[in-house]
Amino acid sequence: MDYKSAGLSDPEYRRIIEILEREPNPLETQLIGVMWSEHCSYKSTKRLLRTFPSKGKYVLQGQGENAGVVDMGEGWGFAFKVESHNHPSAVAPFQGAATGVGGIIRDIIAMGARPSVSMDGLFFGDPDLKKTQNLSKGIVEGIGAYGNAVGVPIVGGKTFYSPCYTDNPLVNAFSAGFVRLDKMASSQTAKKGDLAVLLGSKTGRDGIAGASFASRELDEDSKSSRPQIQIGDPFEEKLLIECCMDLLAQNLIASMQDMGAAGILSSSSEIAHKSGCGIDITVEKIPLREKGMAPWEIFLSESQERMLLIVEQDKLDPVFAMAAHYGLDCAVVGTMTDSERYRVYEHGELIADLPTSILGDATEVVWPSAEPKDIRERITMNPSSLISAEPERDLLSMISCPNGRSKHEIWEQYDSMVQLHTIDGPGSPVAAVEVPDTARVCVLTMEAEPNKCRTDPYIGASETMALSLRELWITGAEVLGMTNCLNFASPEAPEKFYELEQCVKGLADTCRSLDCPVVSGNVSLYNETSGGQIYPTPLVVTAGLIEDRNKRLASGKAATGDTFYLAGDLCGSLGASRYQVMKNGTPAGKTVAPDHSKEKDFRERALKTAAAGAASSGRAVAGGGLAVALANEAIASEKGISIEINSSVPPEEILFSEGGARAVYAVPEGKEQVFESIWEGFPCTKIGAVSGEDFEWKEMFSIELSKLKKAFLEGCF
Repeated sequence: MDYKSAGLSDPEYRRIIEILEREPNPLETQLIGVMWSEHCSYKSTKRLLRTFPSKGKYVLQGQGENAGVVDMGEGWGFAFKVESHNHPSAVAPFQGAATGVGGIIRDIIAMGARPSVSMDGLFFGDPDLKKTQNLSKGIVEGIGAYGNAVGVPIVGGKTFYSPCYTDNPLVNAFSAGFVRLDKMASSQTAKKGDLAVLLGSKTGRDGIAGASFASRELDEDSKSSRPQIQIGDPFEEKLLIECCMDLLAQNLIASMQDMGAAGILSSSSEIAHKSGCGIDITVEKIPLREKGMAPWEIFLSESQERMLLIVEQDKLDPVFAMAAHYGLDCAVVGTMTDSERYRVYEHGELIADLPTSILGDATEVVWPSAEPKDIRERITMNPSSLISAEPERDLLSMISCPNGRSKHEIWEQYDSMVQLHTIDGPGSPVAAVEVPDTARVCVLTMEAEPNKCRTDPYIGASETMALSLRELWITGAEVLGMTNCLNFASPEAPEKFYELEQCVKGLADTCRSLDCPVVSGNVSLYNETSGGQIYPTPLVVTAGLIEDRNKRLASGKAATGDTFYLAGDLCGSLGASRYQVMKNGTPAGKTVAPDHSKEKDFRERALKTAAAGAASSGRAVAGGGLAVALANEAIASEKGISIEINSSVPPEEILFSEGGARAVYAVPEGKEQVFESIWEGFPCTKIGAVSGEDFEWKEMFSIELSKLKKAFLEGCF
């Protein structure tokens, strides 16, 4: 096998020969090529990812496992992770998205946790194009069909539209689950003599070399990529979940790994390498559903609904009995050794013999980085083009545009209430679910700010992270940790690597300053086609904890007689805001620069506000600015709002600017003094009240609530 067709460069192949002290045979070349692919090895980003803070008082398991785990208290852990399925979803929308959901669910199973929560980050192109409509329809249907059938609620997410995603939609699948701390599983606890057991579906040709496929630019003719796409079976996955939960409950598994990218190869080599062991695998023992599969096809297949279990020999019989109970295929395919070698046998013949380290530690690549030549153009905007001559019309346009209007047509296809623990589901700024058998609540936020990251990657990524944290603080949640999906174009282009480098720095600096450890994540590169590249799109999901669900401060709960306050500065920035993009067509200008000291002051007061019950409703000022935050609050609360702000600042800056530590609170009568004392020393302005049946902004506009709702729900006015 030609090493270049296996995705290896000349320097990489020379390094392999140096390590092995010989040339690899064709099968070994294939195995190394896939494990050294960008998708499996993170060779372009490892050094960047090491800058993330990974430790925190709630972190039980950080980076390096199938998913991160944080301590929820009362004996519960919370395992969570987000992953991309971008390339598969671009060429086969339904199956690409469906198997993305299935794959991330198995990462949660592999930690010993019962999958309890799903969310999705979807980034689509121009919504007026037939191509975007077809892609989005297939992707949303795939997510719903798999998630609904497997019985894991989809409790929230983010959907964002921009022409940069027309040829390369992004599908970031998030899953999480609760695990008793004494039942946590690991991929690092195998030992000599344990048996490698394949549980679940038989291995076929679907998804072969999918990891390599995800590590390059999409072909112009996407049909040529279709054979690489996996086919999912959510009903088989449901059986796999229940079987693994029962095996864990009975302490029958020594270690466990899901089979995602690179299938049997990655799962078996990762367990061996992380555990400091070797492994011997016999090809003919692997159950197949297709005849004539070559060893390289078997090892690289990404057939779905499979787990690799490591089982002590004396526990093998009950494992097989449990598999039979659930009607799942189960086979011993290998043995753990102390050789630190990855050996493959076929009918007694040794056909591959590699050090496990060569599969687990690809040579890192350092790409050149260069500030984009048009960076000055990106951060420059023309204020005169942003004057709002018709504030009412601009506001209605903001809440009816694709990025502002309700996404109910998407999330109504999802089951958000299965398992009966969802408190806040789709449509809320945060998702909230019950921690089993406790009064505790887990709160989740999913955020991405591609327009802001496009104009200034560092500041844009910092604002993305800070916004995710603010939304948790407003509910009263203490932050536990974050997972991320880093979606970028080719790292080989210096200007694109600069964007990646700066976004990671923005996230890392903000997490470090604001006490948010990064416990897991995913990197998706080469998100580009011959037609263009995506904007830098770091997506973050942050988890928080409220110990007493009665102390949770929700949004959309403003009541008649409440007073509205703006906590934070009157204005943010119009740079790269929803309003600016609506007016100018493409993002320009910078958002508010990071001020971590101010964020900490905001955090302290937001947490106190929720704990003291000093507000009936709270909402971060985010996309669309103050006017959109208040409009969304009026719609969700089904209450009229009257606002009056006297300022010489141009109205568009007050109405639509974004960024910075800012929130709107509805404060009940009699709680104003408590609220104001909490926010003393921080910018805080009384701006209006819950009043009447319209959304009125004095001296600017008055919009009937019914008209506001129509714009938000139907996308027209």
